[in-house]
Amino acid sequence: MMKKRVVVGLSGGVDSSVAAHLLKEQGYEVIALFMKNWHDDSVTISNECPWLDDSNDAVIVAQHLGIPFQTIDLSKEYKERIVDYMFNEYQKGRTPNPDVLCNREIKFDIFLKAAMKLGADFVATGHYCRKGEVEKDGEKFYQLLAGKDGNKDQSYFLCQLTQEQLSKALFPIGELTKPEVRAIAKKIGLATAEKKDSQGLCFIGKVHLPDFLQQQLKPKKGKVIEIPGDSTIFKNGWSADDLKNITQPYDLKAEDGVEVGEHNGAHYYTIGQRKGLNMGGFPKPLFVIGTDTENNLIYMGQGEDHPGLYRRGLFIQASEVHWVRKDLALEPGESRNYQVRIRYRQPLDQATLTMTSDGLYIVFENLQRGVAPGQFAAWYENEELIGSGVIS
Repeated sequence: MMKKRVVVGLSGGVDSSVAAHLLKEQGYEVIALFMKNWHDDSVTISNECPWLDDSNDAVIVAQHLGIPFQTIDLSKEYKERIVDYMFNEYQKGRTPNPDVLCNREIKFDIFLKAAMKLGADFVATGHYCRKGEVEKDGEKFYQLLAGKDGNKDQSYFLCQLTQEQLSKALFPIGELTKPEVRAIAKKIGLATAEKKDSQGLCFIGKVHLPDFLQQQLKPKKGKVIEIPGDSTIFKNGWSADDLKNITQPYDLKAEDGVEVGEHNGAHYYTIGQRKGLNMGGFPKPLFVIGTDTENNLIYMGQGEDHPGLYRRGLFIQASEVHWVRKDLALEPGESRNYQVRIRYRQPLDQATLTMTSDGLYIVFENLQRGVAPGQFAAWYENEELIGSGVIS
């Protein structure tokens, strides 16, 4: 009987290294493929070259495991689909999540298609998540499940995957904890056993975001407006049956506050941000509670308890609503309770999802801090990620 062929995205880290080893142990024919996602000198990320180090580590691991190794250059697609998108979103005053996009657009699209050309039955990654299956009315549906390691669960980063993409995906380390993964790597003598986890952009390495953004989005001086915490603008229009009011971002106006300084460009800041403001002399720490890139304004509020930092709900346009489990999609007029998170590693919170013809309204049981347009909200039922969408 022919062995099933799996192409592993070997990143040069310990997680994908152990994933490749486990698949080989399970009897698959394993091919390692390293994604080269960056060598564009017109947008320099740093003087270091992390992808080169990672590529060398990936070669060493593949040799150690005795599996074929290839490199695939996806830098053109990565720039178009991820980097250009990021710049565009920041320019609009939104906060994109490149890791979610990288999985949707690169790993489980372009990379997956390249793997299929190599005759792969599946692609595998070193994500801490799991895949399940359920059958309904004779039809099979794939489930995206949280990883067993609660500290490392990465299902959120895969929240935009489709049924088709999931059908071809394997997550070999999803049942393991990080210490267990490192122990396996050590036991079989992998060079990556003690390697630190990568930080920063998917498959590129560590990025100092303001420096990165400044290469495309030029500094532009603008006013910083402080909004008082007891402002009446936060107290009006909050009736529980009015979804639009509950989920609206705060209506911030310059005339409601006082000018307290200047900044280098509203597109460099995100809601909830405290670091990088370089503003002192206030009784409480200052936080960004809103940005206006059209007029190049930043709105600030004093203190962790400033009402401008919190929202009861959010809205996702109909075109941006994505159901991993298509069979559970809400129709206009339907509501359902789910657990929701609006960023990676944030604890799940109870919320009511209501679908309308315009889009999806999410109203939380508890106030949410730092809800930023452009981020992804993902909703779960127990361990299963059901769907996601881009916050308006």
